[in-house]
Amino acid sequence: MCGIAGVAYADPDHPLAPELLRRMTAVLRHRGPDADGFYVGRGVGLGHRRLSIIDVAGGDQPIYGEDRRAVVVLNGEIYNFRDLRAELLARGHAFTTRTDTEVIVHAYEEWGPACVERLAGMFAFAVWDDARRRLLLARDRLGKKPLYYHAREGDRLLFASELKGLLQDSSLKRAPDLVALADYFAFGVVAGPRAAIAGVAQVPPGHYLVWEAGRARLVQYWEVPLPEPAPRAEGATLAAFDEAFCRAVEARLVSDVPLGAFLSGGVDSSAVVEAMARLSGRPVITTAVGFAEARYSELPYARLVAQALGTEHREVIVEPRAAEVLPRLAWHLDEPFADSSALPTWYLARAARERVTVALSGDGGDEVFAGYQRRYGLNRWERRLRAWLPRPLRAAVVAPLGRRYPKADWLPRPLRARYVLQNLAVDFERAYYNDLCLFRDDERAWLLAPDFQRAVGDHDPFEAVAPHFARTRGRDPLARLLYVDLKTWLPNDILVKVDRMTMANALEVRSPFLDHRLVEFAATVPSDVKYRGRVSKYLVKRHLEGRVPAAAIHRPKQGFELPVSAWLRGPLRELAEELVLSPRALERGYVRAAAVRDLWRRHQARVGDHGSQLWALMMLELWHRQFIDDVPGDGGRL
Repeated sequence: MCGIAGVAYADPDHPLAPELLRRMTAVLRHRGPDADGFYVGRGVGLGHRRLSIIDVAGGDQPIYGEDRRAVVVLNGEIYNFRDLRAELLARGHAFTTRTDTEVIVHAYEEWGPACVERLAGMFAFAVWDDARRRLLLARDRLGKKPLYYHAREGDRLLFASELKGLLQDSSLKRAPDLVALADYFAFGVVAGPRAAIAGVAQVPPGHYLVWEAGRARLVQYWEVPLPEPAPRAEGATLAAFDEAFCRAVEARLVSDVPLGAFLSGGVDSSAVVEAMARLSGRPVITTAVGFAEARYSELPYARLVAQALGTEHREVIVEPRAAEVLPRLAWHLDEPFADSSALPTWYLARAARERVTVALSGDGGDEVFAGYQRRYGLNRWERRLRAWLPRPLRAAVVAPLGRRYPKADWLPRPLRARYVLQNLAVDFERAYYNDLCLFRDDERAWLLAPDFQRAVGDHDPFEAVAPHFARTRGRDPLARLLYVDLKTWLPNDILVKVDRMTMANALEVRSPFLDHRLVEFAATVPSDVKYRGRVSKYLVKRHLEGRVPAAAIHRPKQGFELPVSAWLRGPLRELAEELVLSPRALERGYVRAAAVRDLWRRHQARVGDHGSQLWALMMLELWHRQFIDDVPGDGGRL
């Protein structure tokens, strides 16, 4: 894995500041500690930080085409590079390295921007075509690798793997995008393609951007397919899954450096490690993370699977010393990010990096094969109830009850009666949007400062999911939810967390479940083979039967959760109180001070459980101090 950055001017005679390019690249050093490299041409510059994985000795970037008129920098891996290399050699191209990066520049010479469609992998890359004065930026199909840009029409375009790279340019104003923050208060993440800084955007997953003659245009080159699922015998479906999944795992085993896997003992990571064990001639190196609080720890299950598969296993206990690392985590996360599982992911990556440079993970299994048991199950239950209740009754009775019903804040959020009533009062799409929200609409109306609400006007965070629901109208409900999660929850939360926390430790993570060919296969599988009865991820669990211990397969989904609520009443209380209740935080104008104090009071008095919401406010304040109040340098300051 690597980091890329660059700048291109419409005017070839515009002077380029090499020092800016060096700063943009240097701040990404954690992504690629092994080497740096630069290309500087007329009015253009590309920078690269390298984490050496393939062709360690000869793969430094940038890499040029035969006539040196095209040059590429890549963050990621191209898994089908050997097949592409053979095809391009047959077409007369000459290679000077063994690296996967070089296939991109020759593919561009051969097919132009459409070359992106031929790549299988996780990637964000830039190709500069000097003859056409064209910059091509491309991002992989599902958004595994990040790519930010700032375009000033008729003048220039800046790009970088991380937001902090762009902010090295002092002419880019460090002002928050208020609509992005409004989405953050809804979802706990920034909803792409927006970014947290005004004037900055992300290249969306499955898109490429062409900058030419001072103008940028986005092109979508891939979309999650929505074919009509084809019924087939269960045995045939299992065989097809095993073939597609093993092919995805095998493609991710190519490495010139030590390789291992994350192992939680859950279904997805167990499936990955089991396939690795079958395909590899040596024991798999596995790493697991857990907590002293037994109810949050999956270590016994990870240990069980590791023993059954004969892996070289290591376990790490995360203790509540988050105050020591939270500022640095906020710096690495680049944007406000409320998913507290970023913390154990950081510890997991740090422990894994002590033995390997590449790790395979089970990320994506939930979104592709229906793993969110509680979320999908409750949605199905609500959908059945909604069908029994006439619309006028829901509007006249259920909706007012949802507004007035006691909060029952001590219960897990999905089980609070008020939330269920609110969901029953609205349609299927709004109900699922509610389930995705950290602060629901009525809670945001209470929490957010009036001036902030006026500033974002009539913006509705539902807009982040509405187009995806619209595209799937006519499909079965679970297929629609999986599509929405794949387009929103996955790239905005899961993949941000995994990329930033692993890159913070210079660890490359590969996700077989997110092989686009496996995703395309999954789209042909009927929903009742993914979620059958009360069994989530049915197909993957059937695949694992007889391969790993049954106790690891047939157990409630646990997730990568932190004991946040208890920590905020104990070892993290002092830090949290300073971050959310200090005058500095309360005077920013985003929230009502009285509302935040009430949240804090209720949580400390155990009247309610607001741990996740308070964590979100903490992470927003940490981000604000490092990215708005200061220029993000080497990170980690309060």
